[in-house]
Amino acid sequence: MEILNNLNGFNYVEPGIWLAAAVAFVILLRVSNIFRYIPNNQVGIVEKLWTPKGSVKDGFIALNGEAGYEPEVLRGGLHLFFPFMYRIHKSDLVTVGQGKIAYIFARDGTPLGASQVLGANDTEDKSDFQDARRFLLGGGQKGPQRKVLREGTYAINTTQFAIITDDRVYGHALSPQERNILDNMQLTITDRWGFAPVILAADHDLVGIVTVHDGPSLPPGEIIAPEVGTDLRDDETFHNNFQEPEKFLRGGGYRGRQLQVIVEGTWYINRLFATVEAVAKTVIPVGNVGVVIFYTGPHTEDVSGELYRHGELVANGSRGVWRDPLLPGKYAFNTYAGKIEIIPTVNFILKWMRGEVGAMKLDENLSEISLITKDAFEPTLPLSVVMHIDYKKAPMIIQRFGDVKKLVEQTLDPMVSAFFKNIAQKMTLIELLQNRAAIQEESAAEMKAKFEGYSLDLQEVLIGTPRAAANDHTIENILIQLRSRQIAREQIETYREQEKAAVQERTLNEAKATAAAQSALTQSLIQVKVNENDGAAALARALKDAETRKVTAAAVGEQSRLEGQGEADRVLAVGAANAQATKLSVDAYGGPEFRLAEQNFTKFADALTRINQPLVPQFLMSGTQGQEGGSAGLIPTAMLSSMFGQMMPAALERLKDEAPKAARKTNGA
Repeated sequence: MEILNNLNGFNYVEPGIWLAAAVAFVILLRVSNIFRYIPNNQVGIVEKLWTPKGSVKDGFIALNGEAGYEPEVLRGGLHLFFPFMYRIHKSDLVTVGQGKIAYIFARDGTPLGASQVLGANDTEDKSDFQDARRFLLGGGQKGPQRKVLREGTYAINTTQFAIITDDRVYGHALSPQERNILDNMQLTITDRWGFAPVILAADHDLVGIVTVHDGPSLPPGEIIAPEVGTDLRDDETFHNNFQEPEKFLRGGGYRGRQLQVIVEGTWYINRLFATVEAVAKTVIPVGNVGVVIFYTGPHTEDVSGELYRHGELVANGSRGVWRDPLLPGKYAFNTYAGKIEIIPTVNFILKWMRGEVGAMKLDENLSEISLITKDAFEPTLPLSVVMHIDYKKAPMIIQRFGDVKKLVEQTLDPMVSAFFKNIAQKMTLIELLQNRAAIQEESAAEMKAKFEGYSLDLQEVLIGTPRAAANDHTIENILIQLRSRQIAREQIETYREQEKAAVQERTLNEAKATAAAQSALTQSLIQVKVNENDGAAALARALKDAETRKVTAAAVGEQSRLEGQGEADRVLAVGAANAQATKLSVDAYGGPEFRLAEQNFTKFADALTRINQPLVPQFLMSGTQGQEGGSAGLIPTAMLSSMFGQMMPAALERLKDEAPKAARKTNGA
């Protein structure tokens, strides 16, 4: 029974021992690193723990089988090692994203030179970061490298090379001190936007100013590094806009700010090697030119000519003021290598008026010119000057004055002010107001010559109305007087013109009347002709009639004379007989006066007999004044006849008295 019991106990103990032995064996295999599996997305970094060759004496990468980190890495799969001799460290494959840049930091290699900032990668051996042995044996330098990694996945020994990307640092066995260094390096690159390429968009009109941080320093006196490696045909030096640092340095490039700029495009530039500052392109608008003041380049001879003694002009590309200005357009100009002064070539106005500023702001510090007239008035004169700059003379202006604004403020302003002050001192205020046109013409002629002395072309001078100071109404009162005077002159002229108009109207009316009567006038002229012809005919007839009548009259006259003579003889005979009879009648009446009275009374009586009305009215109305009722009475005809009978003897008696007198008058007559 005891034996059976012992056998049963052994049956339970043996599997436990075997299990423990198996676990111990597995642990032994794991500890001894005889078998190691590396995933395909990782690499294995081999660290040799011991070897008869001893430890690494130079650096920390064991190139000759010493104890330390091996330069080669293990790729994916199962690997067999000698037990307890190796330690395997797994590291992820280095992945650089699309459109990204990764930077390399070599922990082992040749030390950098005294003036070096980045490790050189000027040979294929020095630039092969996936083969650490080749890199180190080829003379690769430790520290940050000039070459960068572009998009892709790389199997790199991250013990030898620390790879810095925008999201992580690939590095194995980094000490805390090394980790801080690489983190700071990552931060620096991030600040320079170094993990992405330099992109200059076409719609932004930007230009990149490049500053190189590695390479030989500039010669004394130079501030801008000259252009190198720009010939596309020279493969040894063409660095393609600083994307290949080794070719840039091979072509003789210097560290510092570069004269060469980069334009639109995408450029994969190592920001530890070169930084890029984006600035706007220089735009020269139409109607302007750009005068270049260049701070670098070779020293060349003066090309301004013997007559120009205000400074030097140099050929384009040389140090100094360029002879030929830049015409309108866009330029990828390095604003650190030079300065461009924009000069207007179209007509522009300078206004001596406070508060009014032109588009170029050349006159922002100008104000009205203070004058003192001959009669001690102190007006201010607003003024505008239209001028033009010949584009070929623009560099001379910059060389002489620095810029156009200095020319305006330091030269033109005092010159123009002094000119008009001198004119105002010779005139009264009214003369200054009235002679504005003459002053404007005179000033334009005289100042044109002065402006030409400054390489300027004066087009026109425009003078405004003089103004008085605030609360001073003197000029306003004078203007009111001048307006009143002008109104009076205009009224006189108006009356004169009205008089002329009246004369013209009368002439017009006469012309209209003449035109209206033209038909009648023509008819009358024809009638005059007809009458002249009729008159001539009548005259001829009259002459004939006159001659006829003359003959007839002579005959009739002779006849009449003879008849008259006979009649006269007859009348004489009758008169003599009547006279004799009358004389006898008078004598019979007792005298001529009685005969005359008798004839007169006979004629009076004959006249009464011829009257149809009664000589004496039958009734006569009479009234007695003051009687009541105003009674009237009738006078009988008998009474009137009695009254007439009484009056007749007296009348006859008076007639007798007057008759002799009348007879004497008649005889006297």
